[in-house]
Amino acid sequence: MKAHFQTDRGQVRSHNEDSGGIFYNAANQLLAVIADGMGGHQAGDVASQMATHLLQEKWEKTEGLNSPDEAETWVEKVVADVNTSVYQHAQENEECFGMGTTIVIAILLNDILTIAHIGDSRAYIISDETISQITEDHSLVNALVQSGQISKDEAAHHPRKNVVLKALGTEGSVTCDVRSLKFNLDETLLLCTDGLTDKVSDNEIYSLVQAKSELSSVGQNLIALANERGGEDNISLILIQRETPTKKVGESS
Repeated sequence: MKAHFQTDRGQVRSHNEDSGGIFYNAANQLLAVIADGMGGHQAGDVASQMATHLLQEKWEKTEGLNSPDEAETWVEKVVADVNTSVYQHAQENEECFGMGTTIVIAILLNDILTIAHIGDSRAYIISDETISQITEDHSLVNALVQSGQISKDEAAHHPRKNVVLKALGTEGSVTCDVRSLKFNLDETLLLCTDGLTDKVSDNEIYSLVQAKSELSSVGQNLIALANERGGEDNISLILIQRETPTKKVGESS
């Protein structure tokens, strides 16, 4: 498995409220997380870092998962637990009151990918032919698009395009959207915050991934493009590819 995490403060913000990382459990299974913090007297970074660190801690203590069903059950329970911890911290610390974070999580079990998310941080799968957004934004503009009140083009320029309808840590309980799907050898998984997708179109993401550069170079190019266009927000991403299994000596094809 090849995986790359990168985060950037951007060109305008005084500090970075995004968090994320790539972590492995006892069975060497991969979990990736991206979180975009918000609110609470500059405590967005507290919310996103808490969520990431708690997920890391719980994942690294996990012996291993054997099926997509197990992965979905695990992530639903852990996200609920993490939400409770972040919410309680906000209630007990005045400077953190109202804080929360978006979150998008990927668990890889061989060729099966389990995705969980809350908010408007996204997951994409990019193949040789297409780019597909595999999460549905929990945002005001997406709700307006789905109800037919505005078009997708209008959503991209809507004055309230960054209003999220659901976040981790802002309420006492929350549910994440979870799905599992096949993850093929020729595909790339992208997790990212809206600091990227507000500035770089899906087609541009597709083209930069298709350049077939090292994942670190692809990540740097995506972030550079978002910054060239203003970089008003923090920008974070994770890129993941499965590696072709190497044949053992003497193994036939």
